[in-house]
Amino acid sequence: MLIVISPAKSFSKEVKAPALSYSQPGHLENSEKLMSKLRGLSKKKLAGLMNLSDDLATMNMERHQNWQPPFAVDNADPAIFAFIGEVYRGMDAKSFSKADLTYAQDHLRILSGLYGCLKPLDLIQPYRLEMGAKLKYHRKNNLYQFWGDEITDDINELLSVEKVLVNLASIEYFKAVNPKKVKGRIITPVFKDFSNGEYKSLMTYAKNARGMMSRYIIQERIEDPELLKSFNGGNYCYSPEMSDDSTYVFIRG
Repeated sequence: MLIVISPAKSFSKEVKAPALSYSQPGHLENSEKLMSKLRGLSKKKLAGLMNLSDDLATMNMERHQNWQPPFAVDNADPAIFAFIGEVYRGMDAKSFSKADLTYAQDHLRILSGLYGCLKPLDLIQPYRLEMGAKLKYHRKNNLYQFWGDEITDDINELLSVEKVLVNLASIEYFKAVNPKKVKGRIITPVFKDFSNGEYKSLMTYAKNARGMMSRYIIQERIEDPELLKSFNGGNYCYSPEMSDDSTYVFIRG
């Protein structure tokens, strides 16, 4: 079973990661092309591209200027610990054992606008480039066109063994995957809370639940899709009435 999740906009200021063998992102040559483009943007254009405040635009301009491979433990951090946000709070990788992290390295991928398809233990430096940003690169009008089928190809290489893709990424990021070319079954868990008389996806809670489900799959070494239905993190429970073969709906409240 292969899991895909989204990155986060925020990065940890102080990462405490265990001593492991860390990896390098697989598409750094493409990352360097995109970073070169980002460095050429004025603060005003960068802010407009990603709807940033003046302070955030300044911070990310500095990040982009300082971004420089090769990456090592003294200038970069493993992705699974570097990102902070609701998904990563729900996953709580800091409490993973080394065996959990080794399993995650083979079964979890983080979709990134800058790096493409990240392994959890890939070393990265901070950046800001959301997948939906309309950054043009030569004849490519946006990042979906820039990455083309590269992310899908990375996923298919793993699906030659895993067979099932669990989509715990946001709509924005999963659009970088071509479902028609995915060589395996895709299951998308959806998390809904009872609010104002109906069940609906509430973004903050749904993101946290995606992280909790990622944690559940990794720590329990889930391989059978049927076992996903047993997930009850955050008091969510599987709803057979709302679900189908490709969408597993979990409700709360």
